[in-house]
Amino acid sequence: MNDKKAYEQKMEARLEEWAAEIDKLKARAKKSDAEAKIEINNQIDEAKEMQQKVEDRLDELRSTSDDAWSDIKQGLDAASASLGASLRSAVSRFS
Repeated sequence: MNDKKAYEQKMEARLEEWAAEIDKLKARAKKSDAEAKIEINNQIDEAKEMQQKVEDRLDELRSTSDDAWSDIKQGLDAASASLGASLRSAVSRFS
């Protein structure tokens, strides 16, 4: 397996983990009072937007050649780190 394919699989696994975290936040929102529910839903919306950016970048990565993928990888790494940090913050904040 080449590096690009391994990276794609790693990012797909992360996306699945983040989707699970978003589902946890949704469950917390259902159990929260109105004010907290609004905050949690705002965090969920923000996370979904970031998740979509990561998915878009991953699609872009898939369509590049094995030689040119490192440029897209940098942007994907940045988007991935941002999403991960946002979700960790939201989960700890609303735990």
